[in-house]
Amino acid sequence: MTLSIFKRRSGARRFRSRATWGTALLALLVLGVLVGLVGGASAAATAVPLGTANSFAVLAGSGITNTGPTTVTGDLGTYPTTTMTGTASITVTGTNHAGDAVTQGAKTDLITAYDTASGEGPTSPIAADLGGQTLAPGVYNSASSVGLTGTLTLDAGGDPNAVFVFQAGSSLTTASGSNVSMINGAQSCNVFWQVGSSATLGTGSTFRGTILALTSITVTTGVTVDGRVLAQNGAVTLDTDTITRSTCATTPATTATTATTATTATTATTATTTTTTTTATTTTTKQSTATKKAAAKKAAAKKAAAKKAAAKKHSHARPARHSAGFTG
Repeated sequence: MTLSIFKRRSGARRFRSRATWGTALLALLVLGVLVGLVGGASAAATAVPLGTANSFAVLAGSGITNTGPTTVTGDLGTYPTTTMTGTASITVTGTNHAGDAVTQGAKTDLITAYDTASGEGPTSPIAADLGGQTLAPGVYNSASSVGLTGTLTLDAGGDPNAVFVFQAGSSLTTASGSNVSMINGAQSCNVFWQVGSSATLGTGSTFRGTILALTSITVTTGVTVDGRVLAQNGAVTLDTDTITRSTCATTPATTATTATTATTATTATTATTTTTTTTATTTTTKQSTATKKAAAKKAAAKKAAAKKAAAKKHSHARPARHSAGFTG
């Protein structure tokens, strides 16, 4: 019996030990999940504030040179070098600030924006060539140069506020005919390219996002830019291009109006249904009560008739019995 008790106690100790280990493992697992969630949340990119540089489509540090008919939608300016060549063939929908106070303030804000973009993280490493890739929102980094041959697809996953930040340690170069494509709500206004030296956009390419280059930006022939070309220290060179300052789209007000109308119609239908159901129920109840009353009345009449018939029969029987008594 002593041996049996010892075995039971030993088994109980082993069970408690396993339970303790199980609890510890579970706690470690939960901690790992929490760390992963926190890490994932901190990795989300945030929009880079451009300040007064936001209104500019083209901004340079050492002059702007243009060849051929170029269309710029947004403001234009350069400082501290204010030289601008070929502006006669530029169609500007905005203001050419040249080197005025507005341009100078925008250049100061551009420095802040550049530093903000370069400091975002944590980052995900990217290959030297982004062509053929589909990327989710986030911060992407290359210690050296970034290239694009073919198509880069940016997928917002249905979130119109999703932000993409690309950090190139040195240059950004896109090939001729290359393209940056946006899907599932992605917007050019939320794409930022921080370039450690200079950027060159290839002939006939389509580029989306705001370029924040430390040195210069060269936009070759026939390029379409949905964004901004902002060079902090160097020049911006254009050649028969179309550059449109990107703006974030807002949800149309008509959507809210449509939703309200639909809700009102649904409420009216529900009210009608409820009223009809109540009326039908009331009518049925009244009919049932009337039927019961009629049946009860008929039964009472039948019972009274039977009682009356029995009394009449009894009254006939008594004289007969009296007559029989006299005869006897």
